[in-house]
Amino acid sequence: MTPITLIGDAWADYGLIDSGHGRKLERYGPQRFIRPEPQALWAPAQANWDAAGEFVPGSDEDGGGQWRFDHPLPHAGWTGQWEEVRFTMQPTPFRHLSFFPDMAPVWSWMRGQLAGLEAPTAMNLFGYTGVGTLALAAKGAAVTHVDASKKSVEAARANAALSGMADRPIRWIIDDALKFAAREVRRGKRYDGIILDPPKYGRGPEGEVWKLEEGLPPLIAECRKLLDADSRFLFLTVYAVRMSALAIGELVRQHFADLGGQVECGELGVREETRGLTLPTAIFARWSR
Repeated sequence: MTPITLIGDAWADYGLIDSGHGRKLERYGPQRFIRPEPQALWAPAQANWDAAGEFVPGSDEDGGGQWRFDHPLPHAGWTGQWEEVRFTMQPTPFRHLSFFPDMAPVWSWMRGQLAGLEAPTAMNLFGYTGVGTLALAAKGAAVTHVDASKKSVEAARANAALSGMADRPIRWIIDDALKFAAREVRRGKRYDGIILDPPKYGRGPEGEVWKLEEGLPPLIAECRKLLDADSRFLFLTVYAVRMSALAIGELVRQHFADLGGQVECGELGVREETRGLTLPTAIFARWSR
């Protein structure tokens, strides 16, 4: 299995302006922010960065830190847009801006996989604020959106309303991803596509503990049971772990060996506006037919 790359270019409401010396400068609509980026080993193109705020990491390499703001920001955030999808952007305690812009090429790829189906169905596990869910719903998919955080699901529903998609066939589920997937298997459900973006560590709504290395293999096994010979894709992304794309690629290939199609793995990245340099952001594995 030869790793491949999916590289996202700038779009109207997002761009990677510059990067280097362990940081990156990005634009989110009219605002600019600086965030830590350990993989930016090179020197930046610009000597001075002007930004509304910077996330300063804590001493713990697995998390922590805080935002420091130099300019005032709208208290309730501001609206961004990708294709038909509108959503709220604002800084979070988790160092990001309420969505993951490097997923843009994934959203496009998934929509292409479901193209031509009369009434496609999809499931978004760890769906967060729902941009991926709405990217699929905008093209006619009935989507099951699952997240253990009530706050995240509420934000996703607000984004659906902001996008004019409140009446789309979306099931909003607050649940532990593995437990919900297992229940869907018992119910005899099937999907045309599944996207999952599991965290390194997390807790379910009833205190369930999620650890990526332990939970991912059984979750992939349950997802395989929800896809059949007529299904189109599974897309798995993994952030912030010391793990190889080849490892998750082989995991997916083992579980999907009987289903035909193609398994690929590799890295997600974002292309810098200033120099065209590519900054890696995550690893992924995908199955498609």
